[in-house]
Amino acid sequence: MPIYHIVLFRLKKGVTTSDIEGWSQVMKTIVGKIPGLLEVHTNPPLAATASRAKGFDMGLVAILEKPEDVQVYMEHPVHLEVQAIRERLCEDTLAYDLEF
Repeated sequence: MPIYHIVLFRLKKGVTTSDIEGWSQVMKTIVGKIPGLLEVHTNPPLAATASRAKGFDMGLVAILEKPEDVQVYMEHPVHLEVQAIRERLCEDTLAYDLEF
């Protein structure tokens, strides 16, 4: 059963739209480089519900093949590069994994 790796990001003050777009583009390139990673999607919250987002400015959904792939994903050098960008741009992150 697929795993949905959901991550919410609270951006640091001063992060630009260009910073976010660049990061999102890099995220899209990791599919095919990390075993078990099927899809990655990023976006800000919907305007209709953004007031309920508790200050989180952006979200990510990564779909992985199976539970064991989460650990592979987290430790993979390509993910670590993306994580370094996240640390530069975000002040807080919330991750939640679901199996469906």
